[in-house]
Amino acid sequence: MNKMRLDKILGNMGYGSRKDLKKIIRQGAVKVDGEIIRKNSIHVNPYESIIEINGEKIEYRKYVYIMMNKPQGVISATYDNIHKTVIDLLDEKYLPFNIFPMGRLDIDTEGLLIITNDGKLAHEILSPKKHITKTYYANIKGFVDEEDIKAFKKGIILDDGYKTLPAELKIIEGGDVSTVELTIYEGKFHQVKRMFKSRNKKVIYLKRIAMGKLKLDGKLDLGEYKELNDEELEVLKSSMLTL
Repeated sequence: MNKMRLDKILGNMGYGSRKDLKKIIRQGAVKVDGEIIRKNSIHVNPYESIIEINGEKIEYRKYVYIMMNKPQGVISATYDNIHKTVIDLLDEKYLPFNIFPMGRLDIDTEGLLIITNDGKLAHEILSPKKHITKTYYANIKGFVDEEDIKAFKKGIILDDGYKTLPAELKIIEGGDVSTVELTIYEGKFHQVKRMFKSRNKKVIYLKRIAMGKLKLDGKLDLGEYKELNDEELEVLKSSMLTL
């Protein structure tokens, strides 16, 4: 039970393709419980056996789920030759997992970003058919009032003619610069900024504070991150079950 091919275990951890791993294993770079293994098809329980590759002990996990409080100036990508990416902020121990950001936040947007290697979950969460909510805290240049609340509730026509799904706008504080909380049910390109632009207002600060039922951990400073615990992961997954 729980036994898997050695090359599959290492492949799940991002250590290479099956072809690459076959060569690495034959070269004697992999040990299982202190014994050099040269056969890639051997079956091992990754949760009970000690597996080492090039002298480094691996902690087997098929998937990792990381919550980051993304800062401004960092892009939601795995690689960029100009800007720093969210992957650059992570400890190198996560790199073998071939992780990627689940969705995107603009370079000048802060807040909740999930980073994972679980492609199936990412597809489910990001699927337009699921309408997973995304909640933002924002500062808006311009006086936000009840008419804006009504307009957002009906759906906003964007600059390309697309009409958004109804959104929930809450005014925290009105004024020349208004503070609001906005929940949307889709994720069009620059959607929040474009929604307010259609109302002749400008977003000057934007932070995502929740995805579905999962809220950003208030203990995380900008640029900090943590792995989701089992309860948080279930909260994220359960966001798909109520729609």
